[in-house]
Amino acid sequence: MKRLLLAEDDFDFAAILKQYLELHQFEVIWAENGEIALDYFKTQTFDICIFDVMMPKMDGFSLAEKIITINPEIPFIFLTARKLKEDKIIGLKLGADDYIVKPFEVDELVLRLQNILKRIEQKRTLEGNNIIEIGSYVFDNERLTLNNKNHVQQLTEMEASLIEYLYLNHNQLLKRDQILMSVWKKDDYFSGRSMDVFISRLRKYFNSDPKIKIESVRNIGLEFKIEKP
Repeated sequence: MKRLLLAEDDFDFAAILKQYLELHQFEVIWAENGEIALDYFKTQTFDICIFDVMMPKMDGFSLAEKIITINPEIPFIFLTARKLKEDKIIGLKLGADDYIVKPFEVDELVLRLQNILKRIEQKRTLEGNNIIEIGSYVFDNERLTLNNKNHVQQLTEMEASLIEYLYLNHNQLLKRDQILMSVWKKDDYFSGRSMDVFISRLRKYFNSDPKIKIESVRNIGLEFKIEKP
C-alpha cells in the first residue's frame, strides 16, 4: 500500500477523495492546509503527494517548493480549479508529475497516480543499467546509440533523453506540455516545433519494428506504443 499525502482545504471534497483513494489501496494522510502538510512531510514518509493549488496559510506551489528541498525525488500532482496556462506552466516547472484541473474523474486521477508510481519503479530498475531493450532495438543511454540488428544509429543527447522519457511512459497518452517540461524544461512555441522535429526523427529510427509506434493524438499529445511479444 502506497502512502499518499493529500493537501486540500475543501473538507467535503477531501473526505470523498480520501475515501476513494483508500479503496484503491492508497494510505491517505490528509492535511487541511499547506502548513500542516509540510509538518506531516517533515515527520513521515510518503510515496506520492497531491497538492491543491489554492489553500490558506500556504498555497500548493509554495508547499511544493519547500517539500522539494527536503526530498527532490518525491512525485507530486497539483489539483486546481484555475485554468490559466500560466499556472500550469508554474506547476510543471516546479517539477510536478501532473497538473489536473477540477472537476475531474477520480478514476482518471487514480490511473495517473498508478502510472507515475509505475514509471518511478521502472526508472529505479533502470538505474545503473544503461542498456534498454525496446522491441527489436537496443538503446544505450550512455553511449547514445540505438542498435537494431546490423544498424547502429548514433543519437544526440536530446534524442536519447526523449527516447528514455517515452520508454518510461510507454503505452500511456502523454500531453505535449508534459513532454516539453520534462525533456526540454520549457513549454513555448520554439520548443514545441523542436519536439515535432525530434518526434519525426524517432519515427524513422523505429520504423523497422512494426510493434513500435509513436501515435499523435490531435490537440492532446502522443503515445509511444510498444506491443508485447
